[in-house]
Amino acid sequence: MKISINGVLHAASEARIDPSDRGFTLGDGVFETIVVRRNAVRHLRAHLARLRAGADLLGIPVPGDDQFLAGWIGATITGNALSECVVRVTLTRGAGARGIVPPPNPQTTFVVTVAPLPPEAEPARLVIAKSTRRNEHSPLSRIKHLNYLDNILARREATALDADDAVLLNTAGRVAESTVANIFVLVDGYMLTPPVEDGALPGIMRAEAIKLAKAEEREVSVDMLTRASEVFLTNALGVRPVIAIDDKPVGDGAPGLITQLLATRL
Repeated sequence: MKISINGVLHAASEARIDPSDRGFTLGDGVFETIVVRRNAVRHLRAHLARLRAGADLLGIPVPGDDQFLAGWIGATITGNALSECVVRVTLTRGAGARGIVPPPNPQTTFVVTVAPLPPEAEPARLVIAKSTRRNEHSPLSRIKHLNYLDNILARREATALDADDAVLLNTAGRVAESTVANIFVLVDGYMLTPPVEDGALPGIMRAEAIKLAKAEEREVSVDMLTRASEVFLTNALGVRPVIAIDDKPVGDGAPGLITQLLATRL
Protein backbone atom coordinates (compact mmCIF):
# COMPACT_ATOMS: atom_id res chain seq x y z
CA MET A 1 0.00 0.00 0.00
CA LYS A 2 1.02 3.61 -0.58
CA ILE A 3 0.38 6.38 1.93
CA SER A 4 0.14 10.10 1.24
CA ILE A 5 1.78 12.47 3.73
CA ASN A 6 1.24 16.13 2.89
CA GLY A 7 0.61 15.20 -0.73
CA VAL A 8 3.66 12.96 -1.21
CA LEU A 9 3.13 9.23 -1.78
CA HIS A 10 5.31 6.80 0.16
CA ALA A 11 5.45 3.04 0.35
CA ALA A 12 3.75 2.03 3.60
CA SER A 13 7.00 0.52 4.90
CA GLU A 14 8.79 3.83 4.38
CA ALA A 15 6.12 6.33 5.47
CA ARG A 16 7.12 8.34 8.54
CA ILE A 17 5.79 11.17 10.69
CA ASP A 18 7.73 13.21 13.23
CA PRO A 19 7.73 11.46 16.67
CA SER A 20 6.82 14.83 18.19
CA ASP A 21 3.70 15.13 16.00
CA ARG A 22 0.89 16.22 18.31
CA GLY A 23 -1.52 13.80 16.69
CA PHE A 24 0.70 11.00 18.01
CA THR A 25 1.60 12.51 21.39
CA LEU A 26 -1.67 14.23 22.30
CA GLY A 27 -4.39 13.11 19.89
CA ASP A 28 -4.40 16.68 18.60
CA GLY A 29 -6.23 16.27 15.33
CA VAL A 30 -9.29 15.13 13.40
CA PHE A 31 -10.05 12.45 10.85
CA GLU A 32 -12.62 11.24 8.36
CA THR A 33 -13.48 7.81 6.97
CA ILE A 34 -14.68 7.91 3.38
CA VAL A 35 -15.96 5.11 1.15
CA VAL A 36 -15.09 4.69 -2.52
CA ARG A 37 -17.40 2.51 -4.62
CA ARG A 38 -16.94 1.91 -8.34
CA ASN A 39 -14.27 4.64 -8.43
CA ALA A 40 -16.72 7.17 -6.93
CA VAL A 41 -15.72 8.92 -3.70
CA ARG A 42 -18.92 8.98 -1.67
CA HIS A 43 -20.09 12.21 0.02
CA LEU A 44 -16.64 13.83 -0.26
CA ARG A 45 -17.94 17.39 0.08
CA ALA A 46 -19.82 16.54 3.30
CA HIS A 47 -16.81 14.73 4.76
CA LEU A 48 -14.47 17.62 4.04
CA ALA A 49 -16.98 20.07 5.51
CA ARG A 50 -17.07 18.05 8.74
CA LEU A 51 -13.27 17.80 8.75
CA ARG A 52 -13.06 21.58 8.44
CA ALA A 53 -15.61 22.10 11.21
CA GLY A 54 -13.62 19.89 13.56
CA ALA A 55 -10.33 21.54 12.61
CA ASP A 56 -11.89 24.97 13.12
CA LEU A 57 -13.08 24.00 16.61
CA LEU A 58 -9.55 22.89 17.51
CA GLY A 59 -7.89 25.83 15.78
CA ILE A 60 -5.98 23.65 13.29
CA PRO A 61 -5.46 25.19 9.83
CA VAL A 62 -6.53 23.06 6.86
CA PRO A 63 -3.96 22.93 4.02
CA GLY A 64 -5.88 24.12 0.99
CA ASP A 65 -9.40 24.22 -0.37
CA ASP A 66 -11.60 21.20 -1.09
CA GLN A 67 -10.37 20.83 -4.66
CA PHE A 68 -6.76 20.79 -3.42
CA LEU A 69 -7.52 18.12 -0.79
CA ALA A 70 -9.57 16.09 -3.26
CA GLY A 71 -6.47 15.99 -5.46
CA TRP A 72 -4.37 14.48 -2.65
CA ILE A 73 -7.12 11.97 -1.85
CA GLY A 74 -7.63 11.02 -5.51
CA ALA A 75 -3.89 10.58 -6.08
CA THR A 76 -3.71 8.19 -3.13
CA ILE A 77 -6.62 6.11 -4.44
CA THR A 78 -5.10 6.01 -7.93
CA GLY A 79 -1.65 5.21 -6.54
CA ASN A 80 -3.09 2.13 -4.86
CA ALA A 81 -5.11 1.05 -7.91
CA LEU A 82 -8.28 0.48 -5.91
CA SER A 83 -11.77 1.13 -7.27
CA GLU A 84 -13.54 -0.06 -4.09
CA CYS A 85 -11.88 1.03 -0.85
CA VAL A 86 -12.08 2.88 2.44
CA VAL A 87 -10.11 6.12 2.69
CA ARG A 88 -8.92 7.50 6.02
CA VAL A 89 -7.96 11.18 6.10
CA THR A 90 -6.09 12.36 9.19
CA LEU A 91 -5.19 15.98 9.95
CA THR A 92 -2.98 16.83 12.93
CA ARG A 93 -1.54 20.05 14.28
CA GLY A 94 1.90 18.70 13.36
CA ALA A 95 5.08 18.60 15.40
CA GLY A 96 5.27 20.56 18.64
CA ALA A 97 7.40 21.11 21.71
CA ARG A 98 6.78 19.22 24.93
CA GLY A 99 3.62 20.35 26.75
CA ILE A 100 0.05 20.94 25.61
CA VAL A 101 0.24 24.61 24.54
CA PRO A 102 -0.27 24.64 20.75
CA PRO A 103 2.54 26.08 18.61
CA PRO A 104 1.72 29.58 17.33
CA ASN A 105 2.35 28.66 13.68
CA PRO A 106 1.58 24.96 13.30
CA GLN A 107 2.93 23.00 10.37
CA THR A 108 0.10 20.54 9.95
CA THR A 109 0.34 16.89 8.94
CA PHE A 110 -2.21 15.59 6.43
CA VAL A 111 -2.19 11.82 5.96
CA VAL A 112 -4.30 9.81 3.49
CA THR A 113 -4.42 6.01 3.70
CA VAL A 114 -6.58 3.50 1.86
CA ALA A 115 -7.68 -0.07 2.54
CA PRO A 116 -9.78 -2.52 0.55
CA LEU A 117 -13.52 -2.23 1.15
CA PRO A 118 -14.47 -4.85 3.77
CA PRO A 119 -17.26 -7.36 3.18
CA GLU A 120 -20.74 -6.45 4.37
CA ALA A 121 -20.97 -6.87 8.15
CA GLU A 122 -23.31 -9.41 9.70
CA PRO A 123 -26.29 -8.12 11.76
CA ALA A 124 -24.98 -6.78 15.06
CA ARG A 125 -25.44 -7.84 18.65
CA LEU A 126 -24.96 -4.93 21.03
CA VAL A 127 -24.43 -4.39 24.72
CA ILE A 128 -25.06 -1.19 26.65
CA ALA A 129 -21.68 -0.01 27.90
CA LYS A 130 -21.23 0.28 31.64
CA SER A 131 -17.52 1.12 31.67
CA THR A 132 -17.84 4.68 30.32
CA ARG A 133 -20.26 7.42 29.22
CA ARG A 134 -20.37 9.93 26.39
CA ASN A 135 -19.95 13.51 27.63
CA GLU A 136 -22.63 15.33 25.66
CA HIS A 137 -21.55 18.64 27.25
CA SER A 138 -18.13 18.51 25.55
CA PRO A 139 -17.83 20.10 22.09
CA LEU A 140 -15.57 17.15 21.23
CA SER A 141 -18.63 14.89 21.09
CA ARG A 142 -19.59 16.70 17.87
CA ILE A 143 -16.34 16.12 15.93
CA LYS A 144 -14.26 13.13 14.78
CA HIS A 145 -11.16 13.80 16.86
CA LEU A 146 -8.22 11.46 17.36
CA ASN A 147 -8.90 10.47 20.99
CA TYR A 148 -11.18 7.41 20.82
CA LEU A 149 -10.32 6.00 24.23
CA ASP A 150 -13.91 6.08 25.55
CA ASN A 151 -14.97 4.19 22.43
CA ILE A 152 -12.14 1.70 22.88
CA LEU A 153 -13.11 1.06 26.51
CA ALA A 154 -16.70 0.39 25.46
CA ARG A 155 -15.66 -1.83 22.54
CA ARG A 156 -13.40 -3.88 24.84
CA GLU A 157 -16.41 -4.36 27.09
CA ALA A 158 -18.48 -5.53 24.13
CA THR A 159 -15.77 -7.92 22.96
CA ALA A 160 -15.49 -9.44 26.43
CA LEU A 161 -19.24 -10.15 26.29
CA ASP A 162 -19.01 -11.65 22.78
CA ALA A 163 -20.96 -8.72 21.29
CA ASP A 164 -20.21 -6.79 18.10
CA ASP A 165 -20.47 -3.25 19.45
CA ALA A 166 -21.50 -1.23 22.49
CA VAL A 167 -24.09 1.50 22.97
CA LEU A 168 -22.71 4.61 24.64
CA LEU A 169 -25.06 6.38 27.02
CA ASN A 170 -24.52 10.05 27.87
CA THR A 171 -24.13 11.54 31.35
CA ALA A 172 -27.92 11.76 31.69
CA GLY A 173 -28.31 8.05 30.93
CA ARG A 174 -29.81 8.59 27.45
CA VAL A 175 -28.63 6.83 24.30
CA ALA A 176 -25.96 8.71 22.33
CA GLU A 177 -24.56 6.29 19.72
CA SER A 178 -22.46 3.15 19.37
CA THR A 179 -18.65 3.15 19.46
CA VAL A 180 -18.38 3.54 15.67
CA ALA A 181 -21.85 4.42 14.41
CA ASN A 182 -25.00 6.42 14.87
CA ILE A 183 -28.06 4.54 16.08
CA PHE A 184 -31.69 4.55 14.91
CA VAL A 185 -34.71 2.97 16.62
CA LEU A 186 -38.24 2.26 15.45
CA VAL A 187 -40.41 2.58 18.56
CA ASP A 188 -44.15 3.20 18.92
CA GLY A 189 -44.37 3.71 15.17
CA TYR A 190 -41.73 6.48 15.06
CA MET A 191 -38.23 6.28 13.60
CA LEU A 192 -35.94 8.12 16.01
CA THR A 193 -32.25 8.93 16.35
CA PRO A 194 -30.54 10.68 19.27
CA PRO A 195 -29.89 14.40 18.71
CA VAL A 196 -26.39 15.84 18.49
CA GLU A 197 -27.10 17.62 21.80
CA ASP A 198 -27.27 14.19 23.45
CA GLY A 199 -23.77 13.26 22.30
CA ALA A 200 -24.45 11.84 18.84
CA LEU A 201 -21.82 12.58 16.22
CA PRO A 202 -23.35 14.42 13.23
CA GLY A 203 -22.75 11.49 10.88
CA ILE A 204 -22.78 11.85 7.12
CA MET A 205 -24.76 8.63 6.62
CA ARG A 206 -26.92 9.58 9.61
CA ALA A 207 -28.05 12.68 7.72
CA GLU A 208 -28.90 10.57 4.66
CA ALA A 209 -30.85 8.07 6.78
CA ILE A 210 -32.79 10.85 8.52
CA LYS A 211 -33.96 12.13 5.13
CA LEU A 212 -34.84 8.76 3.64
CA ALA A 213 -36.52 7.32 6.75
CA LYS A 214 -38.10 10.65 7.76
CA ALA A 215 -36.57 10.05 11.18
CA GLU A 216 -36.94 12.45 14.07
CA GLU A 217 -34.03 13.63 16.20
CA ARG A 218 -35.36 12.98 19.70
CA GLU A 219 -34.10 11.80 23.06
CA VAL A 220 -33.87 8.00 23.18
CA SER A 221 -34.06 6.32 26.58
CA VAL A 222 -32.72 2.88 27.40
CA ASP A 223 -36.32 1.68 27.72
CA MET A 224 -37.11 2.92 24.20
CA LEU A 225 -33.98 1.23 22.87
CA THR A 226 -34.76 -2.13 24.44
CA ARG A 227 -38.41 -2.23 23.33
CA ALA A 228 -37.84 -0.94 19.80
CA SER A 229 -39.14 -3.15 17.00
CA GLU A 230 -36.19 -2.25 14.76
CA VAL A 231 -32.72 -0.90 15.53
CA PHE A 232 -29.92 -0.18 13.07
CA LEU A 233 -26.54 1.52 12.94
CA THR A 234 -25.19 3.91 10.30
CA ASN A 235 -21.69 5.03 9.42
CA ALA A 236 -19.67 5.64 6.26
CA LEU A 237 -19.84 1.92 5.39
CA GLY A 238 -23.64 1.93 5.29
CA VAL A 239 -26.49 0.49 7.37
CA ARG A 240 -26.04 -2.40 9.82
CA PRO A 241 -29.08 -4.09 11.36
CA VAL A 242 -29.11 -4.77 15.10
CA ILE A 243 -30.73 -8.05 16.11
CA ALA A 244 -30.01 -8.18 19.86
CA ILE A 245 -29.21 -5.84 22.76
CA ASP A 246 -27.88 -7.25 26.03
CA ASP A 247 -28.75 -10.76 24.79
CA LYS A 248 -32.40 -9.81 24.22
CA PRO A 249 -33.75 -9.93 20.64
CA VAL A 250 -34.76 -6.76 18.83
CA GLY A 251 -38.24 -7.35 17.42
CA ASP A 252 -38.35 -10.91 16.12
CA GLY A 253 -34.55 -11.18 16.20
CA ALA A 254 -34.10 -10.60 12.46
CA PRO A 255 -33.31 -7.45 10.44
CA GLY A 256 -36.46 -5.33 10.12
CA LEU A 257 -38.15 -4.42 6.86
CA ILE A 258 -37.40 -0.68 7.07
CA THR A 259 -33.79 -1.44 7.97
CA GLN A 260 -33.42 -3.70 4.94
CA LEU A 261 -34.95 -1.11 2.63
CA LEU A 262 -32.64 1.61 3.93
CA ALA A 263 -29.61 -0.68 3.63
CA THR A 264 -30.46 -1.22 -0.04
CA ARG A 265 -30.85 2.51 -0.66
CA LEU A 266 -27.81 3.66 1.32
